[in-house]
Amino acid sequence: MRPTQTTPRLFAAALCVGMLLGGCRGKEELPGAATEPAAAVRQLVQHLHDDDLVGYARAAVPPEQYVQLEQAWAEGHSRWPLTQLPLDERLAPLLATLSAPAAEKDLQRAFRAQIAGQAAGVRQAAQSLGLFGVQYLSNKPDYSPAQREHYVQLVQALSEWAMAAPLTDPQLARGSIERLARAAREAGVASDEDLGRVGMTASLERLGPFLRALKQTLAAYGLSLDDTAAGVRVGLVEQNGDQATVRVQYPLGARELDIEVALQRRDGHWYVARTLQKVDEVLQVAAQARAREAAAALPPTPQDDPGAPAKP
Repeated sequence: MRPTQTTPRLFAAALCVGMLLGGCRGKEELPGAATEPAAAVRQLVQHLHDDDLVGYARAAVPPEQYVQLEQAWAEGHSRWPLTQLPLDERLAPLLATLSAPAAEKDLQRAFRAQIAGQAAGVRQAAQSLGLFGVQYLSNKPDYSPAQREHYVQLVQALSEWAMAAPLTDPQLARGSIERLARAAREAGVASDEDLGRVGMTASLERLGPFLRALKQTLAAYGLSLDDTAAGVRVGLVEQNGDQATVRVQYPLGARELDIEVALQRRDGHWYVARTLQKVDEVLQVAAQARAREAAAALPPTPQDDPGAPAKP
């Protein structure tokens, strides 16, 4: 666990949560804050503010798609909404590391050996990660210009926070390791197999307390995501039929971020358009995989079986 390995984990954890935050209760709302599209964004983040991952998932997609996503999860074809997070493939290994029997002892030993007293190195790692993150996002082809601009702002804000945060403080590290290890063990989903066995809804229920522990840890290092959510303002930019654009402003660290989010109405309810697009793709891939599995399970037809007797 060099500084360049430890800092990214905390940095990426903040990024995972921060990229989901989009709106919550603000002191001075933007124009159009009372509209249905703005309320839909606010509801999503309220669930995240409350560490309610099941509520978030149910509010993020139409009810029939939620049922389909549960099926795809059980079949191993989906891990949505976890796949909305950056570095989502590292979540299960992180939980496994934290929930190991000697996690506290091993991680604290590594911290003392490689992190404690390395404030300059950690600050440099945070700065380098910020620069790398901006470069990576700038060349990411599957982000729209608005998304790319938002994520660049986000990375810059988190890099600035990490450079000033007391990441090498031994007392804070001890408390953080103990808190996260306890939450990871209580979650009981330390592998993809565990996630599949438990199921989508139950896995999200178990991960809610881990999200709370993560937010508490970040707050101890000076980054309160609940304070960020409380300072967000939401308003309506425009609405044309079943399409709408919502403006979201929120503070993060020393910066004020300003983004626009596209929404789409389905069956009378508003959803984030990019989420609907991604979920449609997930369900399509799951349906294709299901069809392939069904075809592979069929007995061979005579023309497919070289050992079958020839037709007279």
